[in-house]
Amino acid sequence: MKRTGIVTVTRKPGDPLRDTGTDWAKVAALTPEQIHAAALADPDAQPLPRDMRGLTKLVNVKKLREKLGLTQEAFSEAYRIPLGTLRDWEQRRKFPDAPARAYLLVIERDPEGVAALLRKAA
Repeated sequence: MKRTGIVTVTRKPGDPLRDTGTDWAKVAALTPEQIHAAALADPDAQPLPRDMRGLTKLVNVKKLREKLGLTQEAFSEAYRIPLGTLRDWEQRRKFPDAPARAYLLVIERDPEGVAALLRKAA
């Protein structure tokens, strides 16, 4: 079996916490500068870029729908997005791909215009 470095801990409610060997007094004594330096030294804890380059803006679909005052069913019908897809996006089980993100941004900017164009095209 391949070792992945993942430790699985199984405990029941009420069981004592597992001793990790962490010296919590030493951790509590760290200065903010030491904590910052330790975080920067961890490749999995790098800060986000200040200019936000390389990050993808996600539209919060649920907030957009609620801002428009629509139910999931009404939003799905108005913008021709399958109801299951909309639910997956809202519950963060799945994320919109690039064309869907662009479509959601257009809906966010001009919801009435998009809905009118789709009604006209039907």
